Amino acid sequence: GQPGPMEPDMTNRQGANAARREAARRARDAFPPMGVYAVRDRRTGLLRVAASRNVHAAINRIRFELRLGSHPDRALQAEWRDGGEARFSFEVLALVKERSEAGFDYGAELRLLEELHRGEHAREGGAP
Repeated sequence: GQPGPMEPDMTNRQGANAARREAARRARDAFPPMGVYAVRDRRTGLLRVAASRNVHAAINRIRFELRLGSHPDRALQAEWRDGGEARFSFEVLALVKERSEAGFDYGAELRLLEELHRGEHAREGGAP
């Protein structure tokens, strides 16, 4: 018969689990957000430009390391200690588009994008 008020409806639970598994599969199979990002001290102009195969994870890692006081870039860490998080901006400058070619070299594409953005920021007067 019908589930009682305290008995879970197994059909709804199974459907929710299937939907959760499908969402997890889509997330796992999704093209990662590869690209170039910048960390900037808005007061001093200190700028770091870098590329990553997952820009959002890279930015989160940098924030975490800076908050912990363990970032390997001593100049960046010193500015963070001096001015705090509110003084910094974290920007995604460019994302790599997914390509249909099977052997596309995403690493080379990332290196090229990073060089272009470093050159662009150097011309603007920012540190590479």
